[in-house]
Amino acid sequence: MNIPVAFQAATLLAALVPFRVFAHPGHIVFLCSRGFAHLPPRINLKSFGYRAFLVVSSRRKWSLLAALLLASSLALAAPKSEYWALWDNSDPASTVVVDHSPWQAILNEYLVVRPEGNGFRYAQVSAGDQKKLKDYLATLTAIDPHTLSKAEQKAYWINLYNALTVNLILDNYPLESITDIGPWYSFGPWDMEITRVAGQDLTLNDIEHRILRPLWQDERIHYAVNCASIGCPDLAEQAFTAQNTDPMLNALARRFVQQQKGVSLAGGRLTASRIYEWYQTDFTDQGDSGVIVYLRTVVPPALARQLRQYNGRIQYQYNWALNAMQ
Repeated sequence: MNIPVAFQAATLLAALVPFRVFAHPGHIVFLCSRGFAHLPPRINLKSFGYRAFLVVSSRRKWSLLAALLLASSLALAAPKSEYWALWDNSDPASTVVVDHSPWQAILNEYLVVRPEGNGFRYAQVSAGDQKKLKDYLATLTAIDPHTLSKAEQKAYWINLYNALTVNLILDNYPLESITDIGPWYSFGPWDMEITRVAGQDLTLNDIEHRILRPLWQDERIHYAVNCASIGCPDLAEQAFTAQNTDPMLNALARRFVQQQKGVSLAGGRLTASRIYEWYQTDFTDQGDSGVIVYLRTVVPPALARQLRQYNGRIQYQYNWALNAMQ
């Protein structure tokens, strides 16, 4: 496609159909600052090997980012689980117990628990409590996780991820979506180095995809790490600990699949969260049919019986709007 023509086409699409995503492998991707439902989380445009990238308008000035991406081969895929040997070491004899009570205090004060999905009262967080959150993060990152037991490490990394995410939102609030944070060429803040642990700079992507997923190989991790979005599995109302992590992960999985944003079967159509598409290989190696088999193990019995008879396609969904509550 001729570049000026492509530019005009993207501009026309921006004017006519805002807040949509258009994707055609190998040709054009049109992005907007809201309504990223079809894009995988933690995506970075740099990973596409693009030939040309045109910004049609500023997302911050116009609440719209229209981008043209010309690539010989384009795959919209979430980051893969990537083993990082540096963090694959724990102390089985360790009796160290990390104090997550400051994080629990923040959750107690500002998390709004609702059956349809939890929200967070970012606008109400006081300056004093934001400082307490930063102090908690400073305390966590001063700990060398290699000195912890494996169970203590798992809780440590999940709490660190979630607390870092809330802190990021507070540092950039007000905003409509976490995807508004970060440089113009990146979808969100997940590749930003925002913390340092044991002398190593880390991103949120590092914590989730290079530490938690490969070291534990537990698909329930996806129900625990929260990306501050309505479509994401809920931010847990309890801080994770070595003792409660396993039962909490089970409870969070059951909670998510009973929510509209998680799984629903209505009118003969199965709708499910895009986490089951983006991270499908963590749940199954059998494609969408394998997703259905997996879901039957976690949904309520009545829905499980319906899913045994279901042979249609899955419609995936996601909502990137901020999980803010008043």
